[in-house]
Amino acid sequence: MAAQSTLRNPRGDPLVALYTHYSDLFRAYAKRSSRTTRLLATVSLLLSIIASGYGGYNWLRAQAKERAQARRLLRRNSGIRGKDGSRIIYVPDKGSTTSKVTIHPTKPTTFDAHRRLFLNPPGSTRLGDANDTVSQTPPLSTKPGLNLAFLHQFLSLLSIMVPRWNSKETGLLMGHGVFLLLRTYLSLVVARLDGEIVRDLVAGKGRAFIWGIVKWCGIGTLASYTNAMIKFLQSKVSIAFRTRLTRYIHDLYLTGNNNYYKLLNLDGGIGQDADQFITQDLTLFCSAAASLYSSLGKPMVDLLVFNYQLYRSLGPLALSGILTGYFSTAAVLRRLSPPFGRLKAVEGKREGDFRGLHTRLLANAEEVSFYGGAEIERVFLAKSFKDLQRWMEGIYSLKIRYNMLEDIILKYSWSAFGYLITSLPVFLPAWGGLGGVMELADDASAETGRERGRMKEFITNKRLMLSLADAGGRMMYSIKDISELAGYTSRVYTLISTLHRVHANTYYPPPGRPTELYSLADDQGTVHSGFDGVRLEQVPIVAPSLFPRGGDELLESLSFVVHSGDHLLISGPNGVGKSAIARILAGLWPVYRGLVSRPRAIGLEGIMFLPQRPYLSVGTLRDQVIYPHTELDMHEAGRTEAELQAILQDVHLGYLPQREGGWDARKEWKDVLSGGEKQRMAMARLFYHEPRYGFIDEGTSAVSSDVEGLLYERAKERGITLITVSTRASLKKYHTFNLTMGLGADGAQWEFDRIGTDKEKLSVEKELQELRKRLDNVEEWKRRRAEIDLELRTVWTEGGEELPPPPYAEEDS
Repeated sequence: MAAQSTLRNPRGDPLVALYTHYSDLFRAYAKRSSRTTRLLATVSLLLSIIASGYGGYNWLRAQAKERAQARRLLRRNSGIRGKDGSRIIYVPDKGSTTSKVTIHPTKPTTFDAHRRLFLNPPGSTRLGDANDTVSQTPPLSTKPGLNLAFLHQFLSLLSIMVPRWNSKETGLLMGHGVFLLLRTYLSLVVARLDGEIVRDLVAGKGRAFIWGIVKWCGIGTLASYTNAMIKFLQSKVSIAFRTRLTRYIHDLYLTGNNNYYKLLNLDGGIGQDADQFITQDLTLFCSAAASLYSSLGKPMVDLLVFNYQLYRSLGPLALSGILTGYFSTAAVLRRLSPPFGRLKAVEGKREGDFRGLHTRLLANAEEVSFYGGAEIERVFLAKSFKDLQRWMEGIYSLKIRYNMLEDIILKYSWSAFGYLITSLPVFLPAWGGLGGVMELADDASAETGRERGRMKEFITNKRLMLSLADAGGRMMYSIKDISELAGYTSRVYTLISTLHRVHANTYYPPPGRPTELYSLADDQGTVHSGFDGVRLEQVPIVAPSLFPRGGDELLESLSFVVHSGDHLLISGPNGVGKSAIARILAGLWPVYRGLVSRPRAIGLEGIMFLPQRPYLSVGTLRDQVIYPHTELDMHEAGRTEAELQAILQDVHLGYLPQREGGWDARKEWKDVLSGGEKQRMAMARLFYHEPRYGFIDEGTSAVSSDVEGLLYERAKERGITLITVSTRASLKKYHTFNLTMGLGADGAQWEFDRIGTDKEKLSVEKELQELRKRLDNVEEWKRRRAEIDLELRTVWTEGGEELPPPPYAEEDS
């Protein structure tokens, strides 16, 4: 064995010998191992290869399936809902690929935890128990500015923007902070390198000078990258803040409590400018909040580091002068600074008013065109823009004077002061720190070296002073930025606090004022959800007003019950509160007194409301039929496009898919469909969802009588109990009961009767008798009309003579 090893390894290499030894041991072990062991090993290897290949194949199939699903959902603007309420959507990525984004909704417990921050600001009074987080007054209206209210508002919003220490926003802020510290360190390095380059240039040291230039270029490259990353991370922080706040507001704004409706029509806390708050003001706030981190954080670090370096170089006297200059400059600018926060808040409101007028004009363009109201609308827009223009010109004039003051103090005065500070080691070496020590240490014979040292120290200290002045200037400028941020913060905080108030229904009378009748603070009714039917017991029909005013009573008390199969027709003249019943049942208007019972929601056992003006959403033709469901909901429910086609046939819209280009056609449907087609599309939605109860509020007023009858027959065949608000007497034959509302001598009255009873026949007979009496007077009315026409055609002169009628009068006669 040894001889063989020697032959294989003639040079005696120990590594080769070790390899040969183990190879021989392996061969010997293989010879001694049984055939069964080798067979098992081979089978195990084959199974592992097959399993890994099968797993890889399944993984590739899953990836391909997910990519196909992503493309399909991206094309249809849909997503996937999780069991925890999360939603997965796919967004376009580079090229033809997609990225998966998971959106987690805000938990109700988070809203409960934040409610105390937005409904109990500093200075507000508590009306409930100490542990009650709902029984609180609405937030007090404080003027935007640098005060405790701004600090509370900003910290409250910060708890939404940075919810956890391990969140994505925290990582972005930490990364941003690292680059800010790196930028400060590079400023110190550049200041020292600047002094060394000038010293070597004056001394004529070419090699050291060239090496300094090389180091300058390298540090400049790193500094450029650092500055770019600071701006990039600031933008990332801004969009991260906006994403958090936008999702939070959307989850609080678009809820099953109809907060989006109540915010505009009942609360009135932010007027009609909710879109302005959510889009523009929120964007400006997030941008200002993200820039505040760098505009305050880096200057503060610069002030500490540069002041320490200048203290070492120039001594305590220089530091005392610098600090005195800082505090005096801050006091002067703080006193002379205009209230930019309040000015920005008012500017945002006037911008919203101007945008609101344009939005109103676009939404009602057809009606304005019919009336020919372009001139008066132009007057309204010109007046609103003139108010905005004057306000912004006033802000600009204030900024001119303030910017002049800032430049004089922060640039030129501080530059002159900097020269005085850097001269201390030369003229007062005993008070000049390390620079003064170097001055005292140099002897008179080394005049040239001392001048070069002075040059180096002066350039370094000057660079530090310039950086310090820049940091101080940014700190002073940030006062104006913080004032503007206070204005944005006030508006965003007002929006979220108003949403929390609407969501929690937290309304109390203003201090010192009693509760007005039928105000939102006087909501004492009860709503029972889950009842098999529709029931109102002693419910006043009241049109609410904006808080804190009381509503207008339309009907003192109304009571009726509708069970499954008992179709109800609600009739009566305009203005008596017929549509108000639908708004109360749907939860849009509050129940001030009594009891309202209704099914839970849309679905097989629920209730669906069809307004007079059908809403046509953004999306495909398919989306118009299945609204508010998505295509994903439709497929999960096992519905097919063939069923949708049958539904359109039932509502006489079967031609739409072929006319409009298929189910995936996307158009501005409110302009494509006629009035009758829109209302029939709403009936198609009713047939698709097939709820147990359907409330139709003048939902077929633009449909012909024959088609209207067919629609009601189809609805009853599907087992839908109909509650209809209409003035058409022809619909009585499709209903079981009739709720008649009207105005009598004692005010509003109502009557609930079964259709087809003797009482109803008697009332119809009475109405026919009144019509017959009127027909008996037809001849007399015709004779009186002829007399009036004759008098109108007669022309008299001043002398009392009668002239013949004009030619056009003779032709008409």
